[in-house]
Amino acid sequence: MNIRPLHDRVVVRRKEEETTTASGIVLPGSATEKPTQGEVLAVGTGRIQSNGEVQELAVKVGDTVLFGQYSGQAVKLNGQELLIMKEDEIYGVIEA
Repeated sequence: MNIRPLHDRVVVRRKEEETTTASGIVLPGSATEKPTQGEVLAVGTGRIQSNGEVQELAVKVGDTVLFGQYSGQAVKLNGQELLIMKEDEIYGVIEA
């Protein structure tokens, strides 16, 4: 099953949770924070402007993005937890 977000919405899959700290301490499941990075899986057609024109989104499928810890709406699809958020909830694109 595929999902196609509408307008200026984006579907993101969170990166895996970190289970160890930078110094090597292993964290229990309850102490791990939700990752604030993810991969864009699908994008909508764009934001509709007040004059009726559609402005394309700045992110594209495959981008690694940075977003707030509580951004978006979590949904389960085919056993995967995904986030659906508006483009303006994304802080930036991580470029390698």
